[in-house]
Amino acid sequence: MSGLKNSPFGKRLRATYQDNEEDGPRRNRQRVNPIFYTATSSTTKDATPESPITTRDMYGDRFVPSRDAGDMRTSYHLMDESGPSTPSKSRIIPTESDALKEQANAIFTSILHTEVTPPSPRRPTSPQRPTTSSSATTTLPPSTPTRKRIFHYTSPATSANPSTPTRRLDTPTDEAYSMSPVRAESRQLLESPHRQLRSVCKTPYRVLDAPDLADDFYLNLVDWSNTNVLGVGLGSCVYLWTAHNAAVSKLCDLAGSNDTVSSVSWVQKGTLLAIGTLSGRMHIYDANTLQVQRSYNNAHTQRIGALAWNSHILSSGSRDRMVHHRDVREPTHRPFKRCAGHRQEVCGLKWARDGGPLASGGNDNKVCIWDLRGSKRASVAGSSTSGSGSVEDAGGSGNGDAPLWKFHEHTAAVKALAWDPHVSGVLATGGGTQDKHIRFWNTFNGTMLSELDTGSQVCNLIWSLTSHELVSTHGFSSTTAQNQICIWKYPTLNMVASLTGHTHRVLYLAMSPDGETIVTGAGDETLRFWNAFPKKEGGEKRETRLDYGRLIR
Repeated sequence: MSGLKNSPFGKRLRATYQDNEEDGPRRNRQRVNPIFYTATSSTTKDATPESPITTRDMYGDRFVPSRDAGDMRTSYHLMDESGPSTPSKSRIIPTESDALKEQANAIFTSILHTEVTPPSPRRPTSPQRPTTSSSATTTLPPSTPTRKRIFHYTSPATSANPSTPTRRLDTPTDEAYSMSPVRAESRQLLESPHRQLRSVCKTPYRVLDAPDLADDFYLNLVDWSNTNVLGVGLGSCVYLWTAHNAAVSKLCDLAGSNDTVSSVSWVQKGTLLAIGTLSGRMHIYDANTLQVQRSYNNAHTQRIGALAWNSHILSSGSRDRMVHHRDVREPTHRPFKRCAGHRQEVCGLKWARDGGPLASGGNDNKVCIWDLRGSKRASVAGSSTSGSGSVEDAGGSGNGDAPLWKFHEHTAAVKALAWDPHVSGVLATGGGTQDKHIRFWNTFNGTMLSELDTGSQVCNLIWSLTSHELVSTHGFSSTTAQNQICIWKYPTLNMVASLTGHTHRVLYLAMSPDGETIVTGAGDETLRFWNAFPKKEGGEKRETRLDYGRLIR
């Protein structure tokens, strides 16, 4: 003991003890542990540390922490890599994330929690050293224990209660015989089978310059035909890019009429391309001959921002708040049907597959469902409300003059519209900067199926043809992640991958006819091609009239 008293450790303890004696009366001051800096009151018997790490047992001068009651991340100084979050948003798109990384992070978190906080029995308390008086316990500094056996080895079978030994070690699968560095629970989690997730290439395989590609949320300037030709509106011109040979041809130039392209749309089957302009004109060109077939000089009174084909029916949405339907086979230029359901500009139009209803989105934050076939709702006339209270009975006449359904749930302009090709009657809609939500609707009964908070402006939506997944492009965001292309699994709404590369909001989106490639356009005046989806199983399936399942309604 004399060596310990003259050691630097003993001198430091004596100096600290003398400083505490000179500070004031012993009754009113706090006793400070000079090693661990935990303040304790001299009037209480037990120490009460203020940190989440509490003192469990004191083996002489040994400090054994107990982290059971504290927060795991605070107690073990774990860093939170999620970054700054927005309090008003429950789900934020990460800067770089995919399904494989999310699955690995979830497994790591589970194993870490299992290893750090295992359900183990409480350690037996050490015998208390005999003391001469209670006053000596409170005044004397900590010292080295008198017993010489610092390490004491006992059998786990007899440590709990030697009189009644347990039979735990007789089990061959006991942890005492395990050669694994982790516990049995963690080993079972690692060895269990996991769902196979596909990886998506994060870099585009082709990037094309697109000078004068407008950075306007309300325009639709990119579309991909079923003949594998991409049409792009650049300023007053429309260019065609052929996918199989990367050839570029100029379809038209409207500079002579002092006009600008505001929308393009290919017919479902064929080589006809419809073009809408800022002045309200509409032209139909043949991509094979590069010649104009029809022109509607007074199609609308203001710019045409949305076009959609349904066989030989061409629908157009304009800033004049109207939706016009024309039969391109008729010689007249007048529309055979006019639909007025929006109070502001119509910025999105999309026909359902196989001649189903038409969905329109407007700058008034509304989504309208139109049925030109004269179908009526199955519900009774009057107002019908979904579970979220967002559906309005818009008339019920069913003659096309009034919408079949009208959804009011969005709080920003709705440009992104996409009909599910795998489930009939399911529509996905996306809201603008103030909304940031993707919502899914059942257009048969007018109810909202689910919604997804993306945390950023939704510019475009498109469904995969080879898998039940949805692609969304984004712009302005309330977080650091902006200008992304995200792939979501439906109906779980889990993110499969997020693609980055554009420096401006991704306003334009189209898919190749085989369903494997998507092309995105942004205000940075580039077009990027991504291999987003796998090939179809069993090769390409050709349409045939012998497939009676497609003919049954």
